[in-house]
This record gives sequence, structure tokens and C-alpha cells, in this order.
Amino acid sequence: MIVKLRHIFLYFLVSSLALVGCASRSPYPELPTSQGNAQYSTKYRIAAGDSLNIFVWRNPDVSTTVTVRPDGFLTAPLLEDFPAAEKTPTELARDLEKELSTYLRDPLVTVMVNGFVGAYEDQIRIVGEATSPQAMLYRDSMTLLDVMIQVGGLTEFADGNNTVIIRNEDGERKLYKVRIEDLIRDGDITANVDMKPGDIMIIPEDWF
Repeated sequence: MIVKLRHIFLYFLVSSLALVGCASRSPYPELPTSQGNAQYSTKYRIAAGDSLNIFVWRNPDVSTTVTVRPDGFLTAPLLEDFPAAEKTPTELARDLEKELSTYLRDPLVTVMVNGFVGAYEDQIRIVGEATSPQAMLYRDSMTLLDVMIQVGGLTEFADGNNTVIIRNEDGERKLYKVRIEDLIRDGDITANVDMKPGDIMIIPEDWF
């Protein structure tokens, strides 16, 4: 239900931004040009959908590869409904050692993450007129150009220079204008801006 409400919210927001673009220039402030050194990420936190390699030293029968379920739990040998989401791999390894110590003597556990999905608040979401709209995991020093390379650029119907980034700052939701067309079609590097974990980028359609 929450996912549906998010989709409905984004649909109406994309529509309203498109109408704003038709009527006038974007009323939102622009972000400063990227200096290429922004770092906002913290230690990686496991999320639903992540594939985990769980290695238990000297216990190959217990070592396994599992996928974290949508509810954030995992199921593995000797483990049922074990919480994994929102923990770092090291934190999960220590918790697994405590749990497995009931069955094994001094277990040593290593957890490695494959096929990263990332927690919702660590993702960047791109909707609207991107060639391949998607959610992606934030990386240190990630910029608007990096994002556009990953989504394959703009569609022919995009109004790239009226793109808006929705960003949470100090608990408040703020909107900023970015100029994607100037960046990727005209090579204007001043239009490249730093991205942050949790950003939502909405690329409206050009109605003219």
C-alpha cells in the first residue's frame, strides 16, 4: 500500500511539474556546481532483495547463499526468520555468531553482499523521461552526470532543463532545479551537481 501511495504521489508530482514547465520557467532554485568530492554515504546497510554469502568457518553444511526477504528477514540452515535488513554485513555476522553458538562451538561467520539493492534511504530514484527510469544505490562523489550515464540519458520527449530534484534536508523536503540538457547535450559542466542518498529526480515531458 505504501509503495502504491508513493507511485501515486510521484505521478501527480510529475504531472504538476510538467504544467509548471509549460507555463513558465521553473520556480525552484538551482543546486551549486559539483566539485567532485561530495561524500554522504555511510557503511553499507543490508536491504530486502540483497543476496548474501554467509560463510561459517569449518562448517560447510551451514555456509550458504541466501536472499533477504521483502520483510527484511532471512532463512538459512539452523536459522529461521532471522532479522537482516538495516544491519551492516559485520553487524549481521556478529549476530549470526551469537545465534549459531546455540548449535555450534565458537562459530566464526563472514557475511558478503552480492547484487546490492540498498536501503530505501540510500537509493537515488529517477522517474519520468529518462531512457531507463530506475532506482540506484548512491556511491560516494556521485554526480548528476553519473546518474544520467546509468539511466541512458533522456528520451526525445524530455524537458531536461526543467528537471527537479526532491531532497530531504534537516527533515524538510526541498525542490531544486537541474539543467540536464545543458549538461549532456551542450556539455555545460556547470550544470553538473552533486547527488545525495534519498534524492528523487523527476524529469518532465516537454509538451511543445
